Amino acid sequence: MYRKKTIAIVLPCYNEETQIGKVIEGMPNYVDKIVIVDDCSIDNSVFVVEKHAKGNNKIKLLKHKANQGCGGALATGYQWLCDKNIDIAVRMDADGQMDPKDLPAILDPVVNDEADYSKANRLFTGEAYKIIPKLRYFGNSVLSLLTKIASGYWHISDSQTGYTAINKKALKIVDWFSMYKGYGQPNDLLVMLNVLNMRIQDVPIKPTYNVGEKSGIKIYKVVFTISWLLLKKFLWRLKEKYIIRDFHPLVFFYFLGFIFGLGTVVLFVRLFYYLYILGTFLSINSLAVMFSFMSASLFTLFAMWFDMESNKHLRGNYEWK
Repeated sequence: MYRKKTIAIVLPCYNEETQIGKVIEGMPNYVDKIVIVDDCSIDNSVFVVEKHAKGNNKIKLLKHKANQGCGGALATGYQWLCDKNIDIAVRMDADGQMDPKDLPAILDPVVNDEADYSKANRLFTGEAYKIIPKLRYFGNSVLSLLTKIASGYWHISDSQTGYTAINKKALKIVDWFSMYKGYGQPNDLLVMLNVLNMRIQDVPIKPTYNVGEKSGIKIYKVVFTISWLLLKKFLWRLKEKYIIRDFHPLVFFYFLGFIFGLGTVVLFVRLFYYLYILGTFLSINSLAVMFSFMSASLFTLFAMWFDMESNKHLRGNYEWK
């Protein structure tokens, strides 16, 4: 137990035979349960886990019959914990990139009931860009910006982190099996938590790399895939949170911003069409483009501002010293 709270660690595992043993051995004594979900590994990961599980009743190994991705493995682990007497569930990766020394900092906002969900933020430190591989740092930064807009949690960043803690209330209310199962799982979860009005706290940690991990992420593919996911989830959040469950006029501002933005594109194309035909810009068309662009910008910015104000109460209030 940690400060009178039972703690469970969920470890999605896929081909981590070189790392999973070190992760298990490095778990603090206050961890009550270690739930390892093997996602059809084709190496010796299961053998390593079973070896460590002998004589250690904290370890629970769950096996998938088919590969479901990291999000699917996480959902299986969380769902298994839902009917167990666990106060806080922590998600860590099995590759050793998450330092157990940071675990108390991740747990404290949730233990103190100052957040329902806390997550690591590797981008907070000024040294992050020196430690994180440049392409991954750039990709994470872009996705963090898009996730702010899509999720409504404007105060969080490092959206791709897998080092998180969630309380019993949020654990039981989230529909884990409807969650995206690929690398966009953390982004999808943030959108779901916002619709459910859960408080989130970012926790600054130092990035850990080059500890023997092997990344299967192809940044150039993941950025576009997750960006498309975020667009769909953004529209879903507007519908669920600001139309179905409650109503907020910001949906009209976003809608008008989209209409004027589309109009700007059409008018811009028309402007250059006549430039090609007549050899000059039409003044009335130029003014229309400017008016449409300014209207689109203002409506969109006002919508973002309304969204930010509407979600201020979901900011965790834990103060770091």
